[in-house]
Amino acid sequence: MSFLNVEIKARCTDPAAIRHYLLAQQAEFKGVDEQTDTYFQVPNGRLKLREGRIENNLIQYNRPNQAGPKNSDFKLVKVPDAAGLKTALAASLGIKVIVQKKREIYFIGNVKFHIDEVPGLGSFMEIEAGNIGTGAGLGQPELLEQCRHYMQQLGIRNEDLIQVSYSDMLLAATEGAKD
Repeated sequence: MSFLNVEIKARCTDPAAIRHYLLAQQAEFKGVDEQTDTYFQVPNGRLKLREGRIENNLIQYNRPNQAGPKNSDFKLVKVPDAAGLKTALAASLGIKVIVQKKREIYFIGNVKFHIDEVPGLGSFMEIEAGNIGTGAGLGQPELLEQCRHYMQQLGIRNEDLIQVSYSDMLLAATEGAKD
């Protein structure tokens, strides 16, 4: 099934303040997930297998690398046998990079919030306004407005915004270490 998100990723210097805001807004806390995202070598877009206690999905997506709210068109497939699928995909496509993170997951309606700790990279937060679930039927303009609203509420500054994915950041760090 195909969906649309408008999302941002930002450095997070005060995860406790983000958590406090979300709880004060009565956000639904889904839990803390230790996630492993395995990115595979693919000719178009990105393909990752997310393994966690809460989320286990194969995700194919296309998203531009840019700071600020950006559209992400994605396909999500629930995976009952992540280990078996990872073995098959790794053998046929090859692994590009593996990202491990500790992720707190919250929802306010159709807007998903993450507070992430990524070893070697630091603390981050994400806002994803999506046309899935309670957001079904919302178009890009409404999703963009939701994302911008929460950016303002959370005090996210332009200089905090991250253009690329954690996978790109880890690959860049690895390349930098080789030089």
